[in-house]
Amino acid sequence: MTRVIFNGEPVRPGKVVCVGKNYAAHIEEMASVPADNMVVFMKPATSIGTTLHATLDEALHYEGEICLLMKGGAVAGVGFGLDLTKRKTQSKLKAAGLPWERSKAFTGSALFSKFVPAPADLTRLGVELTVDGELRQKGDVSLMLYPPEVILKELNQFVVLEDYDIIMTGTPAGVGAVKTGEHFSGRVLAGEDELVNGTWVAQ
Repeated sequence: MTRVIFNGEPVRPGKVVCVGKNYAAHIEEMASVPADNMVVFMKPATSIGTTLHATLDEALHYEGEICLLMKGGAVAGVGFGLDLTKRKTQSKLKAAGLPWERSKAFTGSALFSKFVPAPADLTRLGVELTVDGELRQKGDVSLMLYPPEVILKELNQFVVLEDYDIIMTGTPAGVGAVKTGEHFSGRVLAGEDELVNGTWVAQ
């Protein structure tokens, strides 16, 4: 599946643009350090899937994120996304100073809820992820090193954001391994109000 649902209709993103290291607490839990510039990596449209796998050649780790859908050069929609990572492979690639694609851009590495029209004020967006009813991740724009308006400004300096492209804005602390049979439920909030949610059972 290379399509997502926006405002009730299927649309096809051309690419998924991901922001890394955007929450200080997540940087700390990964034993990393902030980057001098905004970290950006890409997933192809073929990375979009519907099945949450616990393993694909190796164990997968989850990262819940606020996701933005573009149209007409502006943020038109918001949704919840899971950025799935082959952490063992990623660690090896990082240690060797090599690109991350093998650990981040594989088929089925990006899962999304439906997308709904974006609120006028993106600064009030928040995200929560529960696994088997336990809150694992919680964050909001106020905790981002690069909030949405800055993300857009930075990306527009070097990449064309086309209609229905998706921006994954980074993950708060609380990432971990996916385990078979676990129930994942993620949602995006505007303040205290839920805008959209997505659910998956790990296979």
